[in-house]
Amino acid sequence: MNQNRPSICFTLTSPFVLNAFLRGHITCLSRQSKVTVCINTRESDIAAVLPGEVEIFHTEIRREITLFKDALALVRLYTLYRRKKFDAVITVTPKGGLLGMLAAYLAKIPVRWHWFTGQVWVTRKGLQRAMLKGIDRLTVACSTRVLADSPSQRDFLVGQKVVLPNKINVLGEGSISGVDIRKFRPDPTARRKIRRKWGIPDAAPCLLYVGRMRREKGVTNLLAAFKKLRKEFVNLHLLLVGPDEEKLLASDCGQGVGIVGYTKKAEAYMAAADIICLPSYREGFGSVLIEGAACGLPAVASRIYGITDAVVENQTGLLHRPGNVDEMTRCLRRLLSHKKKRRIFGNKALRRVKASFRSQHIEKLFTSSLTNHISKAKNLHGPQFRNAKTSAF
Repeated sequence: MNQNRPSICFTLTSPFVLNAFLRGHITCLSRQSKVTVCINTRESDIAAVLPGEVEIFHTEIRREITLFKDALALVRLYTLYRRKKFDAVITVTPKGGLLGMLAAYLAKIPVRWHWFTGQVWVTRKGLQRAMLKGIDRLTVACSTRVLADSPSQRDFLVGQKVVLPNKINVLGEGSISGVDIRKFRPDPTARRKIRRKWGIPDAAPCLLYVGRMRREKGVTNLLAAFKKLRKEFVNLHLLLVGPDEEKLLASDCGQGVGIVGYTKKAEAYMAAADIICLPSYREGFGSVLIEGAACGLPAVASRIYGITDAVVENQTGLLHRPGNVDEMTRCLRRLLSHKKKRRIFGNKALRRVKASFRSQHIEKLFTSSLTNHISKAKNLHGPQFRNAKTSAF
């Protein structure tokens, strides 16, 4: 092994985030760097999805605030960073970002990157909003570089004075990991199989939601719009794919609604659908929309930052105000009434994904940006690189 290879540590809270967004980046980086992952290994068998040369450290970072355990995690991260003397630390998720960036700053790690994928505080008010926003500002202050997964999220963070314009970047046109178009693609076989399983006729229009079932994702609004539309489109179906984290769904949501739950084969349901929906109140980008686009699906989604980068309005989909069921209903009705328009939008969405959002393209941008940053830091600090403390404030 080349001992001069950069040493890079990823620190995050959720194995789901690693599986969904970071696995490709870690695999790509591991070919030319020594990569370590700090994560809660008790939640998932992380080792099974990562290259064998990647080193894994168990770190219990919880999503909820637990002062004693958070302090313990901070000390453990600091100790690990000091012992390993990483060239770079990359953090994703709010809690992973706060603890990871603070520990990396204290441990004098020269290159410290945090990746924003959305802001929890956007839908909060008062003291809670101020506190959560302050946590993001502290995370930024401890970093040497910040990434956002969409241009509009970058602009929002700059406008909210969370980060200075010269400290934040976006990879390409957005997204954290792009789309694997070998996995997400139009698939007639999967379409027939899923439709037979859920009793959906071949010619019946089908709406799709993929993601966590939470109020802030607008799932109940989508159900309300669907019930209105089924009076006009009697063959209309809706598939809800993802875990019901807030117990929003009744065991029977009505005729035409399929509650799929969690699946590792979301691409099969995208192949089976005709329109992908994301009526969310907050998103960093809305990766599920470009995954649906790779399957040839037009989108109906909220007109909020992040999503406005994933959907080109009136070209690859239609947008509505978040929480406005009547507007959402009109957008869905417009596409359901015009099969040709659905096909045109879907084809444009597919071409856009192939041109700008291939996973290999995003992985290459990330790897080159990070390795260039590490090289510049080495040139700047010379032999003292590993002991250099880059100013955070």
